[in-house]
Amino acid sequence: MSDESDWSIPPVLRPRPELCDFDLERALEAVVSLRAQVPEDAFTAPILGTEREGSAVLLEGGRLAVTIGYLVAEAERVWLGSERGAVEAHLLGYDFVTGFGVLLLLGRLPVAGLALGSGAALRLGDPVILAASGGPSAAVQARLLARHEFAGYWEYLLEEAYFTAPAHPHWGGAGLIGPDGKLVGVGSLLIEAEAGPGRPAAANMVVPTDILVPILDQLVRKGRVDRPPRPWLGLYVVEAGDRLVVSGVAPGGPAHKAGVERGDLVVAVAGRAVVDLADLWRKVWALGEAGIEVPLMLVRNGRRIDRVLRSIDREQMLRRPRLH
Repeated sequence: MSDESDWSIPPVLRPRPELCDFDLERALEAVVSLRAQVPEDAFTAPILGTEREGSAVLLEGGRLAVTIGYLVAEAERVWLGSERGAVEAHLLGYDFVTGFGVLLLLGRLPVAGLALGSGAALRLGDPVILAASGGPSAAVQARLLARHEFAGYWEYLLEEAYFTAPAHPHWGGAGLIGPDGKLVGVGSLLIEAEAGPGRPAAANMVVPTDILVPILDQLVRKGRVDRPPRPWLGLYVVEAGDRLVVSGVAPGGPAHKAGVERGDLVVAVAGRAVVDLADLWRKVWALGEAGIEVPLMLVRNGRRIDRVLRSIDREQMLRRPRLH
């Protein structure tokens, strides 16, 4: 675990109770520390590690917690803790489409959870609090810098994500608390965003809880959402100017088996040109569900190369959590 000084936010950036229309201390108590243990032979272990730490947010009722899924993917054991104690938790489900992970507490923490809220009414510039575990010294008084589409290199796309600043240095699983004291998002990434014309700023990308609400019950009851699995290629692609460059392939995944290589340029899907990362994933997913063949047009060292990838359901590559 990091020592407390590593987690401390400068006092000038911390939220002030007198400026909140809710019980700030009680809200921050709902954000707890998370530690996950993942088997060494897990698919995600080489990328995300076997010992993962971050935050999770207890929901109302105290039996469920929500976090960002990459912290708990394939976790065999998960522990949640606060100044009031620690409990073990079980991973109920990880939804690749939204990026949320939902946990069941196997014991009780004497902490009131947060209600799920909605960020639909949030406007740019509105005050929000991004809180990691650790109380006021681990919380940032931020503002909503932007809200727009976000595409990730790991075959991920949100129609709308929130971007907040100042940036929180410990964003993974941090809770985004709205002006009404409810949970409106969960921290996912540290990125560079536009603070104004030509003014880049460090910001956090936050996944809105509005997209968790419709699927939460399914994740709790079934561990996954009742939707056809998207075709997964095991392809990591980044934007470099106006080019889409393969930065890597998942070992044993469809792209690896089809001979796609790092440095290849992706120019078309099923004969249709792609213009950016979001367009690439949309065109792949539009072909059908997992198992569909995905024709890619690539450029390698100036030469056109065509490859057909037999997509799979990403979950086939992952270990299922076991209840201890």
